[in-house]
Amino acid sequence: MSVLVVGLSHRTTPVPVLERVAVADADRGKVLDQLLTAPSVSEAVLLSTCNRVEVYAVVETFHGGMNEVVEVLARQAGAEPAELFEHLYVHYSAAAVEHLFSVAGGLDSMVVGEAQILGQLRTSYNAADAAGVVGRTLHELVQQALRVGKRIHTDTGIDHAGASVVSEALTDAGRALDGLDGRKAVIVGAGSMGGLAAAHLRRAGIGEVVIANRTAANGERLAGALAADGVRARHTDLRALADEIATADVLFACTGSVDTVVGAEHIGDRAPDRPLVVCDLGLPKDVDPAAALLDNVRVVDLETLQRRLSDAPTGQDTQRAAEIVAEEVRAYLAGQRSAGVTPTVTALRKRAAEVVDTELLRLDQRLPELDGAVRDELAKTVRRVVDKLLHTPTVRVKELAAAPGGAGYAEALRELFGLDPQAPSAVSTPHKTQTEGEKR
Repeated sequence: MSVLVVGLSHRTTPVPVLERVAVADADRGKVLDQLLTAPSVSEAVLLSTCNRVEVYAVVETFHGGMNEVVEVLARQAGAEPAELFEHLYVHYSAAAVEHLFSVAGGLDSMVVGEAQILGQLRTSYNAADAAGVVGRTLHELVQQALRVGKRIHTDTGIDHAGASVVSEALTDAGRALDGLDGRKAVIVGAGSMGGLAAAHLRRAGIGEVVIANRTAANGERLAGALAADGVRARHTDLRALADEIATADVLFACTGSVDTVVGAEHIGDRAPDRPLVVCDLGLPKDVDPAAALLDNVRVVDLETLQRRLSDAPTGQDTQRAAEIVAEEVRAYLAGQRSAGVTPTVTALRKRAAEVVDTELLRLDQRLPELDGAVRDELAKTVRRVVDKLLHTPTVRVKELAAAPGGAGYAEALRELFGLDPQAPSAVSTPHKTQTEGEKR
């Protein structure tokens, strides 16, 4: 069983195609169920953000697993698998680990170094875990990826500027409006992206923020947080969008909805001589594309940012982050190889203990009159001799197995000592994050 990554991202895929494949939160469980029913897939995590859709799966075979994952993604997009192949990237085994660590560190993001991906990865893992489709392999891999991402952000200055697609979009808005100080902004959506937009607008000196959200409690919570920081902020119903947009300077939208939330009619009622910058980071789009045709309306969306940021320069911090990824990948793979030999070592020690117990029982039968203290001392001595004989080879085999190409040492132990080839799997137990009692 090995880890497979099948994905589409801003690096390989036009935004319209990403919009088709994107998985809304409400559909995540359905897609995870489809993945797990595939014959070759035993574990899965789905990562769907504003600029990537990736499946991390534990599969029995490369080709079988890849075809089954692509079929699920194509079904989600309402497309044939052949339509996606030209945009897909696939990573397997060690390359899959390296890719995930790079993603967690922000090295594969549209804005290199952005830290939001860590939260998105954690959310994706939690959703898969709650759906019961995460096992020991992906649990350990994702947790390690989260630690690698944190290390990169701690040990380098890769996110020093705090940049993200949200901040880049709103920076564009500030340039177009000659600053955001004292302006009015309407935020559609009170999720993580909406919260990030609110924080950026507050730092930019925005004068007023109106939050429009389907769930009033979430919108009021975000508005309250802004008000506590001294920003004039309030929540409004989505039905009042047109009235609020009519007097706004910035419209920010990112809801995770699969349908358009802001229509051209919401924007068309405003004064034609009043500039409006629309920041639409929804995937699929939250704002009707026809809005870009209206007078004095400028749209900044994922396609705009994709074009502008595709050739962004990288520096020393990015290089250092890449070095950390390479170092962590080597350490992770070495740990996996070493752990792979542990069941064999356990089986060997169990076999040795059984031999010792058998011989001690034979001694009892042959010398029943032997003094109890002598008998105990003999037992301790025999076990001590066996432990010393096994210590060096078992420690050494773990060291050798951790090196590249070291998988054969476990097989050699099994052959030399006549161990049951199934013993290692019998010793291993799958990861389980909750007991049945805890779930209830």
